[in-house]
Amino acid sequence: MAKNRPQNVSGIVESLKIITKAKSERMAKYAFEYARENGRKKVTAIHKANIMKLGDGLFLETCRDVSRLYPDIAFDNISLSIQIVSNPWQFDVMLFPNLYGNIVGNIAVGLVGGPGVVAGKNIGGDYAIFETATRNTGRNIAGKNTANPSSMLLASALMLDHIGLHRHGELIRNAVYTTLSEKMVNTPDVGGLHTTRDVVQSVIEEIENSKQYPVARRN
Repeated sequence: MAKNRPQNVSGIVESLKIITKAKSERMAKYAFEYARENGRKKVTAIHKANIMKLGDGLFLETCRDVSRLYPDIAFDNISLSIQIVSNPWQFDVMLFPNLYGNIVGNIAVGLVGGPGVVAGKNIGGDYAIFETATRNTGRNIAGKNTANPSSMLLASALMLDHIGLHRHGELIRNAVYTTLSEKMVNTPDVGGLHTTRDVVQSVIEEIENSKQYPVARRN
């Protein structure tokens, strides 16, 4: 978390970065629990403790402490560097402080297709929010029937998983993947010529044609 203070000297702004042990511990435990529940093998903490020795140092130290509670999950750490994009295959679950995660998350979304493709989730102690991974509002294409609905559909699948409706989430997820990868029904942002409605209609058809789809029959 960074907070800008009022300018004490004209032309100079102080930025305060706050990292706490309690929040770092909660994030680290979530990362390791996610790895364990999803069959992941390694958690990597990404930091700049070599420069920000106190703030990022506390984050890294806390992650190391939490890692000892999960001997079945490997743990390592690297300083935020070119390896993020030059050798991404080395990572499994990545654990960042807020700012770095926001930046790298946006870069990753751009590398794999853009904001219309990747879903995101925000998990709190009491509430959870599911949305596009980059929180892109798409105002420039509003009302043009060209927006890619895939990320929002996949976000709904994540929500269903979160509340325990895994079969329903998987049904939507598979329908989206089939639409994009097999039927090649794609919007302009990923090189296609189809509309938003085309994608949605294809997903609906895939769900209805699925053997898993619960069909209500009248007597």
